[in-house]
Amino acid sequence: MKDAMDPDQYCQEKAAASGSSFYYSFMFLPRDKRRAITALYAFCREVDDVVDECSDPGVASAALNWWRAQVEKIYGGRPQHPAAQALVPVAQQFNISREHLLEIIDGMEMDLEQARYPDFKSLQLYCYRVASVVGLLAAEIFGYTDRRTLKYAHDLGIAFQLTNIIRDVGEDARRNRIYLPMDEMQQFGVTAAEILNAKESDNFQKLMAFQIERAQRFYRQALEHLPEVDRKAQRTGLIMAAIYRATLDEIVAGGCHVLKERVSLTPLRKLWLAWKTWLKS
Repeated sequence: MKDAMDPDQYCQEKAAASGSSFYYSFMFLPRDKRRAITALYAFCREVDDVVDECSDPGVASAALNWWRAQVEKIYGGRPQHPAAQALVPVAQQFNISREHLLEIIDGMEMDLEQARYPDFKSLQLYCYRVASVVGLLAAEIFGYTDRRTLKYAHDLGIAFQLTNIIRDVGEDARRNRIYLPMDEMQQFGVTAAEILNAKESDNFQKLMAFQIERAQRFYRQALEHLPEVDRKAQRTGLIMAAIYRATLDEIVAGGCHVLKERVSLTPLRKLWLAWKTWLKS
């Protein structure tokens, strides 16, 4: 069945169905780059869905191993999955490394193995694998001339993942996952039980203010690293940064009630931010 599908069409539908900020940032790209980034995004969604939608960790782990085999086939063989098939020409054209794709899968696998993070250093490894690596591959697709752009892509990935973590605290807690570093929870006097039971307190608000400031710091750092010469090529990342930062601002403006609600921007607002950022960059 999957072999009969047009791989690019499959990836396009996967990206559109997600309604993600990524989708809005791809719209202004030239066709070949749009096709490439959409294939990469579809691949990331597929491996992420394995972890999120499979209740049996053993089955999920086996599925991730199947995806590792698909990655190998991208570089020599015939992958069965349309998202992997779509990546075959992309990997050749845009210097997409096998190691990076495997590292993304390693990051997703961390969700099967740990539901808590003792400190920011351990959380940062997770953020690097599931987000910074994607940012580095995206930078290859968009194109760059100055290697400092890779530092920008790395830090922007961390900022995006920290924003996701802040936005999804309540949703993750309902899956018994807490991505806030445990030593920082302790520092602010917030227990895991309070988060799991959606109990908001002044201490929780202070803990979240601390997390939000760190995310903002990574955005600032990333944008400082982006050399002017590569700014135009990396406009897609700047669009995503605008959408993600607006989401963070919305969380703050709404009183940071992330345990009970999940803030998201409307499609129209995302489109407007995308268009405005594209014109400005």
